Amino acid sequence: MRVDHRHVIYVQGYDPRGLSQYYRMFRTELRKYGRLYDLATTVSRPKRPPDGEFSAESASWRIETAGQGWQTRTDYEFLRWEDLIQRDLAWPIWKTLAYAIAIYWRLVFSGTMGRFWSAHWRFATFISYPHVLLLNEAIWCAAIAWGFGWGLQWLGIHGFLAAAGATAVFVAALGTLLKTTEHLSYLLYLMSDTIFTWQFSHGERPEWDARIDRFAQHLVEVVGSSEAQEIVLVGHSSGSFLGSEILARALKLDPDLGRHGPRVVLLTLGGNMPIVGFHKAATSFRDNLRRLAIEPSIDWIDAQSRKDVMNFFPFDAVTGHGIDVGRDRRNPTIIPVRFREIIRPDHYNRFRWKFFRVHFQFVMANERPHAYDFYMIVCGPMLLKDRISKPAAALALTTGDASARKDAWTSLGLGAVNPSASPDGMDPGNRRLG
Repeated sequence: MRVDHRHVIYVQGYDPRGLSQYYRMFRTELRKYGRLYDLATTVSRPKRPPDGEFSAESASWRIETAGQGWQTRTDYEFLRWEDLIQRDLAWPIWKTLAYAIAIYWRLVFSGTMGRFWSAHWRFATFISYPHVLLLNEAIWCAAIAWGFGWGLQWLGIHGFLAAAGATAVFVAALGTLLKTTEHLSYLLYLMSDTIFTWQFSHGERPEWDARIDRFAQHLVEVVGSSEAQEIVLVGHSSGSFLGSEILARALKLDPDLGRHGPRVVLLTLGGNMPIVGFHKAATSFRDNLRRLAIEPSIDWIDAQSRKDVMNFFPFDAVTGHGIDVGRDRRNPTIIPVRFREIIRPDHYNRFRWKFFRVHFQFVMANERPHAYDFYMIVCGPMLLKDRISKPAAALALTTGDASARKDAWTSLGLGAVNPSASPDGMDPGNRRLG
């Protein structure tokens, strides 16, 4: 089936930057995508729903894309959490540190951290990183405080007053160091993320659950009213487990969700579901994974990368959580993504050690044509399940010569359109962005 109209619902992860910065990135990367494949692209400005509580929780824009013999329209929705995240980040430093340290050691003594190490040692190292860094900074600040206290005692100040002064210096030095280096270390942000995932997995974030329920109801309404051929629910990073929750709860509202209207696809990118699912308290989350694993009316594609330390690779979100559904299993389809194959070699060597930059490559434009291309998934003319099952044909459709494109067009069952001809009124050489 050829896709002329697609509806994408993007679920952001635990990212405080929110709509404005994401849209700027999206527009920039869309421009790169158009240049790479010589496509005509336009994108509208974001708009919010007209009224109601949901108007502050989402935004949408439209993308028009034209290639050789095809043209698509994509309605793109961005589901928002940044207000809740910024509320977390506004906690006092001492509260964030105390809560995160307590949670970390609970993870250790409960055996959950051991399960992280067994599933993916790089991710376990990443979780431990802010605590190791905090210990290092605390040691240096303690040394400064000790020197200050020793100096007071040398001047004849009473030992108690010297100790009090040293303690004040330690607290002030550590707080200042944490604040001034946060833009480089992300220590407080990562600790806030740990706190959130712990609370969410233990059912202690009712405001998040309420929003997920509203998003699930919205998904049901979209499926019931959309004229698109495909609806793709995208969850990146922590958005992977949030997206799976949205879809599972939508299926509870409408068990026939995927049996009428457009095909519904869950696309998880750089997922880290075990940070919720490995907690013993997260039984409802694992039950929802079981539901998605056996649901034949929806597709679940899970993209993972070895290079990304912030996702679990390789990891099966079903069997990895101890879920056994036997022959009834339908999902997910796991696809490995090698960033080395989609980024120019000179550029790859510059950003390969920038962990957040690597993590976001899942939702950024390719620099080299490849079967995995987020913007081709969003804007291309073929169903996502066909792109995954026939990657060579999907790539030939946009990069091959006229004969290769024609063969790919036939192989993918995209209809009787001449793939060597440009759509009327849109020349791929005339790219523009709104």
